[in-house]
Amino acid sequence: MAYTRKDVSTLTRSERRRFVGALMEVKRRGEYDELVRTHIEYYVSDGEDGLRTAHMAPSFLPWHRRFLLDLEEALQRVDPSVTLPYWDWTRDRTAAGTPWSEDLLGGTGRASDQRVMSGPFAYDHGDWTIKESVTDGEFLTRDLGRAREPLTLPTKQDLDRALDDPVYDVSPWNSTSAKGFRNRLEGWGSGRGPGSWRNHNRVHRWVGGHMVGGASVNDPVFWLHHAFVDLCWSRWQRRHGAGARYLPARAPGFGDAQRGRVVARHESLPPWDVTPDQLEDHSRIYRYA
Repeated sequence: MAYTRKDVSTLTRSERRRFVGALMEVKRRGEYDELVRTHIEYYVSDGEDGLRTAHMAPSFLPWHRRFLLDLEEALQRVDPSVTLPYWDWTRDRTAAGTPWSEDLLGGTGRASDQRVMSGPFAYDHGDWTIKESVTDGEFLTRDLGRAREPLTLPTKQDLDRALDDPVYDVSPWNSTSAKGFRNRLEGWGSGRGPGSWRNHNRVHRWVGGHMVGGASVNDPVFWLHHAFVDLCWSRWQRRHGAGARYLPARAPGFGDAQRGRVVARHESLPPWDVTPDQLEDHSRIYRYA
Protein backbone atom coordinates (compact mmCIF):
# COMPACT_ATOMS: atom_id res chain seq x y z
CA MET A 1 0.00 0.00 0.00
CA ALA A 2 1.29 3.45 -0.91
CA TYR A 3 2.25 5.72 1.98
CA THR A 4 1.69 9.48 2.15
CA ARG A 5 4.07 12.42 2.07
CA LYS A 6 2.60 15.44 3.83
CA ASP A 7 3.07 19.19 3.68
CA VAL A 8 5.51 19.99 6.48
CA SER A 9 3.12 22.63 7.80
CA THR A 10 0.58 19.90 8.61
CA LEU A 11 2.88 17.64 10.65
CA THR A 12 1.86 17.02 14.23
CA ARG A 13 4.30 17.56 17.07
CA SER A 14 4.80 13.80 17.27
CA GLU A 15 5.43 13.49 13.52
CA ARG A 16 8.06 16.23 13.69
CA ARG A 17 9.78 14.52 16.61
CA ARG A 18 9.81 11.13 14.86
CA PHE A 19 11.11 12.61 11.61
CA VAL A 20 13.98 14.42 13.33
CA GLY A 21 14.76 11.38 15.47
CA ALA A 22 14.96 9.09 12.44
CA LEU A 23 17.22 11.56 10.62
CA MET A 24 19.56 11.67 13.61
CA GLU A 25 19.76 7.89 13.71
CA VAL A 26 20.45 7.62 9.96
CA LYS A 27 23.23 10.18 10.50
CA ARG A 28 24.60 8.22 13.48
CA ARG A 29 24.73 5.03 11.39
CA GLY A 30 26.79 6.77 8.70
CA GLU A 31 24.15 6.31 6.01
CA TYR A 32 23.40 10.01 5.78
CA ASP A 33 26.99 10.92 4.95
CA GLU A 34 26.99 8.27 2.22
CA LEU A 35 24.10 10.14 0.62
CA VAL A 36 26.03 13.40 0.86
CA ARG A 37 28.98 11.76 -0.90
CA THR A 38 26.69 10.42 -3.65
CA HIS A 39 25.25 13.85 -4.39
CA ILE A 40 28.70 15.45 -4.48
CA GLU A 41 29.94 12.74 -6.86
CA TYR A 42 27.01 13.08 -9.26
CA TYR A 43 26.85 16.88 -9.24
CA VAL A 44 28.35 17.19 -12.72
CA SER A 45 27.91 20.48 -14.58
CA ASP A 46 27.72 21.33 -18.29
CA GLY A 47 31.37 22.34 -18.31
CA GLU A 48 32.63 18.95 -17.13
CA ASP A 49 33.21 15.86 -19.23
CA GLY A 50 31.20 12.67 -18.99
CA LEU A 51 27.66 11.68 -18.14
CA ARG A 52 25.40 14.16 -16.32
CA THR A 53 22.62 12.61 -14.29
CA ALA A 54 21.80 14.64 -11.17
CA HIS A 55 21.83 18.22 -12.49
CA MET A 56 21.75 20.24 -15.71
CA ALA A 57 20.23 17.26 -17.49
CA PRO A 58 16.85 15.66 -18.28
CA SER A 59 17.38 13.10 -15.52
CA PHE A 60 17.38 15.80 -12.82
CA LEU A 61 13.86 14.79 -11.78
CA PRO A 62 14.03 10.96 -11.87
CA TRP A 63 17.51 11.02 -10.35
CA HIS A 64 16.32 12.97 -7.33
CA ARG A 65 13.14 10.88 -7.08
CA ARG A 66 15.27 7.77 -6.62
CA PHE A 67 17.62 9.67 -4.30
CA LEU A 68 14.72 10.73 -2.07
CA LEU A 69 13.62 7.12 -1.86
CA ASP A 70 17.10 6.12 -0.69
CA LEU A 71 16.78 8.40 2.32
CA GLU A 72 13.13 7.53 2.92
CA GLU A 73 13.95 3.82 2.98
CA ALA A 74 16.76 4.50 5.46
CA LEU A 75 14.40 6.52 7.67
CA GLN A 76 11.80 3.76 7.59
CA ARG A 77 14.35 1.17 8.66
CA VAL A 78 14.61 3.27 11.82
CA ASP A 79 10.92 4.14 12.17
CA PRO A 80 8.42 2.66 9.67
CA SER A 81 5.96 5.48 10.36
CA VAL A 82 8.26 8.20 9.00
CA THR A 83 7.85 9.64 5.50
CA LEU A 84 9.46 12.67 3.88
CA PRO A 85 7.49 15.89 4.29
CA TYR A 86 7.57 18.54 1.58
CA TRP A 87 8.06 22.30 1.86
CA ASP A 88 5.88 24.36 -0.48
CA TRP A 89 8.08 27.43 -0.83
CA THR A 90 5.45 29.24 -2.89
CA ARG A 91 3.25 29.42 0.25
CA ASP A 92 5.60 29.17 3.25
CA ARG A 93 7.88 32.02 2.23
CA THR A 94 9.68 33.49 5.23
CA ALA A 95 12.51 32.67 7.62
CA ALA A 96 9.83 32.40 10.31
CA GLY A 97 7.97 29.70 8.37
CA THR A 98 7.23 26.14 9.41
CA PRO A 99 10.47 24.38 8.38
CA TRP A 100 12.58 26.72 10.52
CA SER A 101 10.98 26.03 13.90
CA GLU A 102 13.04 25.07 16.94
CA ASP A 103 11.63 21.53 16.97
CA LEU A 104 12.17 20.86 13.27
CA LEU A 105 15.07 22.31 11.26
CA GLY A 106 16.10 25.29 13.36
CA GLY A 107 16.66 28.75 11.92
CA THR A 108 19.17 30.78 9.96
CA GLY A 109 22.88 31.06 10.72
CA ARG A 110 24.52 33.76 12.80
CA ALA A 111 25.78 36.82 10.96
CA SER A 112 29.50 36.26 11.53
CA ASP A 113 29.88 32.83 9.91
CA GLN A 114 26.37 31.56 8.99
CA ARG A 115 26.62 28.88 11.68
CA VAL A 116 23.19 27.47 12.62
CA MET A 117 22.74 27.97 16.35
CA SER A 118 19.14 26.80 16.92
CA GLY A 119 17.20 23.58 16.47
CA PRO A 120 18.29 19.94 16.59
CA PHE A 121 20.87 20.30 13.80
CA ALA A 122 22.90 23.00 15.53
CA TYR A 123 26.53 21.88 15.91
CA ASP A 124 26.62 22.61 19.64
CA HIS A 125 24.15 19.81 20.31
CA GLY A 126 26.75 17.32 19.06
CA ASP A 127 24.43 15.30 16.81
CA TRP A 128 25.03 16.92 13.42
CA THR A 129 28.68 17.26 12.48
CA ILE A 130 29.47 17.96 8.83
CA LYS A 131 31.84 15.22 7.67
CA GLU A 132 31.44 15.29 3.88
CA SER A 133 31.63 18.63 2.09
CA VAL A 134 33.45 20.66 -0.53
CA THR A 135 34.66 23.19 2.05
CA ASP A 136 36.10 23.03 5.56
CA GLY A 137 33.99 23.37 8.68
CA GLU A 138 32.10 20.92 10.87
CA PHE A 139 28.97 23.00 11.49
CA LEU A 140 25.84 23.44 9.38
CA THR A 141 25.50 26.87 7.73
CA ARG A 142 22.51 28.88 6.45
CA ASP A 143 21.75 32.44 5.38
CA LEU A 144 17.96 32.43 4.99
CA GLY A 145 16.91 35.15 2.55
CA ARG A 146 20.53 36.33 2.12
CA ALA A 147 20.83 39.09 4.71
CA ARG A 148 23.39 41.18 2.80
CA GLU A 149 21.86 40.76 -0.65
CA PRO A 150 18.19 39.94 -0.01
CA LEU A 151 16.54 37.37 -2.23
CA THR A 152 12.90 36.26 -2.38
CA LEU A 153 11.61 32.74 -2.81
CA PRO A 154 9.88 31.76 -6.07
CA THR A 155 6.21 32.65 -6.33
CA LYS A 156 3.28 30.55 -7.51
CA GLN A 157 3.45 32.49 -10.78
CA ASP A 158 7.13 31.58 -11.18
CA LEU A 159 6.30 27.92 -10.68
CA ASP A 160 3.28 28.06 -12.99
CA ARG A 161 5.50 29.24 -15.84
CA ALA A 162 7.35 25.94 -15.53
CA LEU A 163 4.23 23.82 -15.05
CA ASP A 164 2.59 25.37 -18.13
CA ASP A 165 5.31 24.13 -20.50
CA PRO A 166 3.87 20.96 -22.11
CA VAL A 167 7.26 19.53 -23.20
CA TYR A 168 9.43 17.73 -20.64
CA ASP A 169 12.82 18.83 -22.01
CA VAL A 170 14.47 19.97 -25.22
CA SER A 171 17.89 19.91 -26.88
CA PRO A 172 20.63 20.63 -25.91
CA TRP A 173 19.34 18.89 -22.74
CA ASN A 174 21.39 21.02 -20.33
CA SER A 175 21.35 24.28 -18.37
CA THR A 176 21.02 26.33 -21.57
CA SER A 177 17.76 24.72 -22.74
CA ALA A 178 15.51 27.73 -23.36
CA LYS A 179 12.29 25.72 -23.17
CA GLY A 180 11.07 22.56 -21.47
CA PHE A 181 9.53 21.90 -18.07
CA ARG A 182 12.65 20.30 -16.60
CA ASN A 183 14.97 23.28 -17.02
CA ARG A 184 12.26 25.80 -16.14
CA LEU A 185 11.76 23.92 -12.86
CA GLU A 186 15.42 23.20 -12.19
CA GLY A 187 15.91 26.92 -12.71
CA TRP A 188 18.91 27.61 -14.94
CA GLY A 189 18.32 30.98 -16.58
CA SER A 190 20.42 33.14 -18.85
CA GLY A 191 22.85 35.72 -17.48
CA ARG A 192 24.39 35.79 -14.02
CA GLY A 193 23.23 36.50 -10.48
CA PRO A 194 19.75 36.50 -8.91
CA GLY A 195 17.92 37.07 -12.20
CA SER A 196 19.20 33.73 -13.50
CA TRP A 197 18.17 31.70 -10.42
CA ARG A 198 14.67 30.33 -10.81
CA ASN A 199 12.44 27.92 -8.94
CA HIS A 200 14.56 25.01 -7.58
CA ASN A 201 17.86 26.86 -7.94
CA ARG A 202 16.52 30.03 -6.35
CA VAL A 203 15.41 28.11 -3.27
CA HIS A 204 18.91 26.71 -2.79
CA ARG A 205 20.30 30.25 -3.00
CA TRP A 206 17.64 31.63 -0.63
CA VAL A 207 18.57 29.08 2.05
CA GLY A 208 22.27 29.71 1.47
CA GLY A 209 25.13 28.16 3.39
CA HIS A 210 25.52 24.46 2.68
CA MET A 211 22.52 24.49 0.37
CA VAL A 212 24.62 26.25 -2.29
CA GLY A 213 26.50 23.59 -4.26
CA GLY A 214 27.08 19.87 -4.40
CA ALA A 215 27.18 19.37 -0.62
CA SER A 216 23.65 20.74 -0.18
CA VAL A 217 22.45 17.40 1.23
CA ASN A 218 24.17 18.32 4.51
CA ASP A 219 21.19 20.57 5.25
CA PRO A 220 18.10 18.44 5.98
CA VAL A 221 15.93 21.05 4.25
CA PHE A 222 17.35 19.62 1.02
CA TRP A 223 14.93 16.70 1.32
CA LEU A 224 11.87 18.85 2.04
CA HIS A 225 12.76 21.08 -0.90
CA HIS A 226 13.25 18.19 -3.31
CA ALA A 227 10.11 16.43 -2.12
CA PHE A 228 8.20 19.52 -3.26
CA VAL A 229 10.12 19.55 -6.57
CA ASP A 230 9.10 15.90 -6.96
CA LEU A 231 5.48 16.84 -6.24
CA CYS A 232 5.72 19.52 -8.94
CA TRP A 233 6.75 16.85 -11.45
CA SER A 234 3.63 14.87 -10.50
CA ARG A 235 1.46 17.96 -10.93
CA TRP A 236 2.99 18.64 -14.34
CA GLN A 237 2.20 15.06 -15.42
CA ARG A 238 -1.43 15.41 -14.32
CA ARG A 239 -1.75 18.80 -16.03
CA HIS A 240 -0.52 17.59 -19.42
CA GLY A 241 -1.83 14.01 -19.51
CA ALA A 242 -0.60 11.02 -21.47
CA GLY A 243 1.87 13.01 -23.56
CA ALA A 244 3.77 14.24 -20.50
CA ARG A 245 6.64 11.81 -20.87
CA TYR A 246 10.33 11.97 -20.06
CA LEU A 247 12.56 13.16 -22.92
CA PRO A 248 14.76 12.32 -24.70
CA ALA A 249 13.01 9.08 -25.59
CA ARG A 250 16.17 7.93 -27.40
CA ALA A 251 19.82 8.73 -26.90
CA PRO A 252 21.22 11.67 -28.92
CA GLY A 253 22.64 10.50 -32.25
CA PHE A 254 26.21 10.28 -33.48
CA GLY A 255 27.74 13.73 -33.89
CA ASP A 256 25.50 15.25 -31.22
CA ALA A 257 27.56 16.95 -28.49
CA GLN A 258 25.22 15.47 -25.88
CA ARG A 259 25.67 11.86 -26.96
CA GLY A 260 26.92 9.88 -23.96
CA ARG A 261 26.25 12.86 -21.70
CA VAL A 262 22.53 12.47 -20.97
CA VAL A 263 20.28 9.54 -20.06
CA ALA A 264 17.45 8.59 -22.44
CA ARG A 265 14.10 7.24 -21.25
CA HIS A 266 15.01 3.55 -21.24
CA GLU A 267 18.69 3.84 -20.32
CA SER A 268 20.10 3.02 -16.90
CA LEU A 269 20.32 5.93 -14.46
CA PRO A 270 23.54 5.69 -12.38
CA PRO A 271 24.22 4.90 -9.62
CA TRP A 272 21.10 2.71 -9.64
CA ASP A 273 19.92 -0.09 -11.91
CA VAL A 274 16.75 1.78 -12.87
CA THR A 275 15.59 3.83 -15.86
CA PRO A 276 13.74 7.17 -16.03
CA ASP A 277 10.82 5.27 -17.55
CA GLN A 278 10.55 3.14 -14.39
CA LEU A 279 10.53 6.24 -12.19
CA GLU A 280 7.82 8.22 -13.97
CA ASP A 281 5.01 6.74 -11.87
CA HIS A 282 5.39 6.73 -8.07
CA SER A 283 1.76 5.95 -7.23
CA ARG A 284 2.42 2.39 -6.07
CA ILE A 285 5.06 3.60 -3.61
CA TYR A 286 3.83 6.92 -2.23
CA ARG A 287 1.33 9.71 -2.81
CA TYR A 288 1.15 13.37 -1.78
CA ALA A 289 -1.41 14.84 0.60
